[in-house]
Amino acid sequence: MKRLLFPGLPVYGLAIGMILLLVPAPASAQAVRNLAGFSTNVLGANDDGSTGLVSAGQSMNFFGTTYTGLYVNNNGNVTFISSYGTYTPSGLITVGQPIIAPFFGDVDTTGSGSGLVHYGTDTLNGRHAFGVEWPAVGYYGGHTNKLNTFELILIDRTDTGAGNFDVEMNYNSIQWETGDASGGSNGLGGTSAAAGYSNGTTGGTYQFPGSLVNGALINGGPHALISNSLNSSTAGRYLFTVRNGTPVTTAPTVPVLSPLLLVAMIVLLGAASLFAMRKVQQH
Repeated sequence: MKRLLFPGLPVYGLAIGMILLLVPAPASAQAVRNLAGFSTNVLGANDDGSTGLVSAGQSMNFFGTTYTGLYVNNNGNVTFISSYGTYTPSGLITVGQPIIAPFFGDVDTTGSGSGLVHYGTDTLNGRHAFGVEWPAVGYYGGHTNKLNTFELILIDRTDTGAGNFDVEMNYNSIQWETGDASGGSNGLGGTSAAAGYSNGTTGGTYQFPGSLVNGALINGGPHALISNSLNSSTAGRYLFTVRNGTPVTTAPTVPVLSPLLLVAMIVLLGAASLFAMRKVQQH
């Protein structure tokens, strides 16, 4: 009879298999809400373009100034003072005006197969909301071999005080991080995208971990936007509250194993080890 080189290997394999059965398979992120009203207006195919000033249908106190409108910029952000066509991302504090950026990168919707940025108002959980969606958008110059789908929602919370609102950033898929003109190749490398918000001048800036870091925010990256969350149980959803003009946030959360699953893993591996030791002693 042939002897096993590692007598306990089948048991280890069984234990690992049981553990894998206990671990739920990661579901593809579907955080983007796709509310019908958010498709009311379309920003035509462009590179580095913006809308004019559009009404958000609500008052928003952002860093002490109340705004009722904003500019939707093709490159993954909205601004409040003027349109913003910069395509190579930078630290958000250098923008020079208040900005909310779910994905500040060189979006190019002129390529065949790219979605178009659209925006509008709807109701979310009974509250007025202004949403902007970047659905399966390509990157400069005109590339569509990799596509990003993400969304920004500004939710009226005047029920908690004048000018108060919530910011929700949602991500279904982030496959590229850089345009060709920002030093990238095939959508990767160079100056990678940034995400977060800022008053754009002196402080009050929050950037997601992994911003401007190669490979960090894309699917499978160490800070993948579709895998993490903030103040939400939905992977790919990040919720910020803005109260009295001040955004409040904590670090994005990463899904962790439950205590019950950890106990099961320890028990199974322990049993496998004991069985393997007994097999060795018998031989």
